[in-house]
Amino acid sequence: MQKELQVGVLTKPHGVHGAVKVFPTTDDTRRFKKGQEFILERKKERRTVKVEKVQTSGQFVVLKFEGFETPEEIAPYASCPLLVDREHAVALKKDEFFLTDLEGLSVYRDTDGALIGTVTSVMPTGANEVLIIKAVGGEYDGIEVAPGKELLFPSIKECIKQIDVPGGKIVAHLMTGLIEPEG
Repeated sequence: MQKELQVGVLTKPHGVHGAVKVFPTTDDTRRFKKGQEFILERKKERRTVKVEKVQTSGQFVVLKFEGFETPEEIAPYASCPLLVDREHAVALKKDEFFLTDLEGLSVYRDTDGALIGTVTSVMPTGANEVLIIKAVGGEYDGIEVAPGKELLFPSIKECIKQIDVPGGKIVAHLMTGLIEPEG
């Protein structure tokens, strides 16, 4: 499990006082508050920053961090992730999880319990997330799949039947057309 969670990505400076536009990668933009601490990560540099001011601008949140007074000071952090320690993350309800916690889970077929592969990442698409799974290889519904092939499973109830993060397991239904033949 990752110790830190990404809650946004810095885009570009906003105004002349060192503020920056942030694209939120969290469902709860209310988490961006005055006084909140975050971690900025740039190459090998990690810096803890504290929010001085917050405002919204369309789909973006505009943050002014203490210690950044000009656009030139914040500009080098464009495209950098904005992180929060897991212990400062929003509280989850029962049966909720962070998408990053799906990475590394084993995916099994619902019909016979056969191992399909391992989740390598989760891709948000807007409508729903897509689990990217590295296949163990084998035959799935008459289609031969090479080991290591990347499979894309939409995170919808017709496909993903069960997610057990503590148990390290996902049960999935292979919908028709989900796995295509090679070639």
